[in-house]
Amino acid sequence: MITSEEMAVVDANAEALGVPRKQLMESSGNAVARSVRELIDPGSEIAVVCGRGNNGGDAFVAARFLEAYDVTVHLLGRPETIATRIAQENWEALVAADYDTDVVRDTVDLDLGTPDLIVDAIVGTGVTGALREPEATAVRAINRTDARVLAVDVPSGIDADTGRAAGDAVEADHVVTFHDEKPGLDALDVPVTVADIGIPDAAALFVERGDLQRLSREPTAHKGDFGSVLVVGGGPYTGAPALSAQAALRAGADLAYVTAPETITGEIQGYSENLIVRPLPGDRLDPSHVERLLDLAETVDTVLVGPGLGDRAATLAAVESFLEAFDGTAVVDADALRVVPDVETSATLLCTPHQGELRGMGGPSADEWRRRAELVSAFADELGHVLLVKGAYDVIAGGDRHRVNRTGNPGMTVGGTGDVLAGVAAALACTLDPFDAAAVAAYANGTAGDIVVEERGYGLLATDLLEALPRSLWPES
Repeated sequence: MITSEEMAVVDANAEALGVPRKQLMESSGNAVARSVRELIDPGSEIAVVCGRGNNGGDAFVAARFLEAYDVTVHLLGRPETIATRIAQENWEALVAADYDTDVVRDTVDLDLGTPDLIVDAIVGTGVTGALREPEATAVRAINRTDARVLAVDVPSGIDADTGRAAGDAVEADHVVTFHDEKPGLDALDVPVTVADIGIPDAAALFVERGDLQRLSREPTAHKGDFGSVLVVGGGPYTGAPALSAQAALRAGADLAYVTAPETITGEIQGYSENLIVRPLPGDRLDPSHVERLLDLAETVDTVLVGPGLGDRAATLAAVESFLEAFDGTAVVDADALRVVPDVETSATLLCTPHQGELRGMGGPSADEWRRRAELVSAFADELGHVLLVKGAYDVIAGGDRHRVNRTGNPGMTVGGTGDVLAGVAAALACTLDPFDAAAVAAYANGTAGDIVVEERGYGLLATDLLEALPRSLWPES
């Protein structure tokens, strides 16, 4: 079972792994044609009703595999407005080969005739809400016929994730969907064929460029929509919390606060005027600060606990008391990770240990990344929290899911890169669920390191990652 959002991610990841979308469209169209042949005899009349997206592109391909039938392909809209290049190319292939095509510039002129079967390829899984024109009129025209209807991926007008329709929707008799079943199809009570179109399992396992689609921003967004982060850190160290907070801003958080012992807040503020610093009495975090931390935590979306705190017993006791009382979302890093296995908390935790820190938490170790992924998944399930275990291959695990990230390079063994990663994860956890935030953070942090090494060679500094982060997260910007 896969949601429409996850399907879009997996589709893009397959392309990143070397399986072109045009190849996937060819496989999808072939699968549609196979379903047609199972439903109806050769020589039958078929009307293929297509939108201008990739759902229509799948049906353009299908028409080429249905030479034994009397097929007419109806395109809703002008050919020059077809939304993707690969769908455009497959439309042009139909026209060049003189297939029976009908360009419907006005749905008043849509004439489906009396087909034996209609292929509904108007809109696919990525569309939600009520259909607009001309699609809505075309759907009503399909529903008025007596023909059997085969829907491509999901009946047009139906939300693939819920099975509900916000307006007009195709009344399908059969559905052929791709790669995996969609949650909303269970509600339709019609036969569903799930077609394997050649998306490799690796597209769901490895974090890739497709995962960046989770970071879309609406043009109408305003201040606060992308969250605020509170970094609880510092004491023996000043650079770590400053790096994390700056990374949170570079990863898209609207505000980054640092709360630290008052003896070092001036130094932390000096790293960047973009940081908002909140001092705590004394020179180390201790249990007397917990109430203040809880008050500050109520004003932000995500708390990051750990960078530069040190491992003094009173400091770790304060971390434990804070997590026990906190019920929001927290990223836990560095020495603060030590308390996680024993703490009872209703907070949602995303823990970011390296291999040594994972062992300090009582976690497993394995050299081979596949075995490590299995062991980390089991340990995350035992803890009940999301884990992002850093390494040459990062492992992200939580619930019944795990992912692997392969970006990054040996230059990132330098100190501070983990603080940057924690800050990125905290920023992304403001708008994404912790598992996805961890996966995208690992990918982006590693990609930023790859950008720096490609441009400058080895000898990178953690601060170099800050400048590269926006390019790794929003490469098309």
